Amino acid sequence: MPESAPPFAVSSLVAALRAAGCVFAEDEAELILSTATDPAEVAAMTERRVAGLPLEHVLGWAEFSGLRIAVDPGVFVPRRRTEFLVRQAAALAGPGAVVVDLCCGSGALGAALAALLGPIELHATDVEPAAVRCARRNITGTGRVYEGDLFGPLPTTLRGRVEILLANVPYVPSDDVELLPPEARIHEPRVALDGGADGLDVLRRVAAEAPRWLAPGGHLLVETSERQAARAVETIARSGLLPRAVGSEELYATVVVATRPDAAAPAGRLGS
Repeated sequence: MPESAPPFAVSSLVAALRAAGCVFAEDEAELILSTATDPAEVAAMTERRVAGLPLEHVLGWAEFSGLRIAVDPGVFVPRRRTEFLVRQAAALAGPGAVVVDLCCGSGALGAALAALLGPIELHATDVEPAAVRCARRNITGTGRVYEGDLFGPLPTTLRGRVEILLANVPYVPSDDVELLPPEARIHEPRVALDGGADGLDVLRRVAAEAPRWLAPGGHLLVETSERQAARAVETIARSGLLPRAVGSEELYATVVVATRPDAAAPAGRLGS
């Protein structure tokens, strides 16, 4: 918080945020004041927040797994619940693991996993140009980010080598997108939220291709909702992987962890 910020300015900021419907107005005010460099920037940030922009877009960063992740306007904001997926991946990854992060958004998952594990071979993809630019800032020196749809832009040399495949795919059913908070519905790209009629469209595409890219014994980790978990497990199992659902009550998170068997997959499953 700037040392020059007088108490009345802090109280006025809190009042403005509270009037705009910010439940944690005091906390948000503290973050704005600690991020802004001068009173003019405080005013500009407050105006954007009152107008409904997500706090992370206002600040320019989100806290995720103990890191400050740069988050630009129009980029999906990493959720705290997704830290559970990162923890599951860290428990399965070995030193120097080959990791692919699909639908990487800001690159938060790959950055967090690298921070936990040390040096890894990290490759990330996203279809949104704004997300790709943001991810490249967050994992500079840690990995490579490619613009394109799912596996499409990845080097073919990764096929059969991926030990950890992270896929935080969109899983909100199309009809439910309009029920999301305005911060997500209006200010985050729909492609990062909408998972199709039942929320599993993108998951199906990932599951169908994953066996080609995973190393024997490699793992696919996908976040889903608790009510979708059983169908997600069934979907992934049809690809020849061995899935299980795990959850965290603390973070209200559900992740499907699927493993490629050590033995070769049945003919037709892996492709060429």
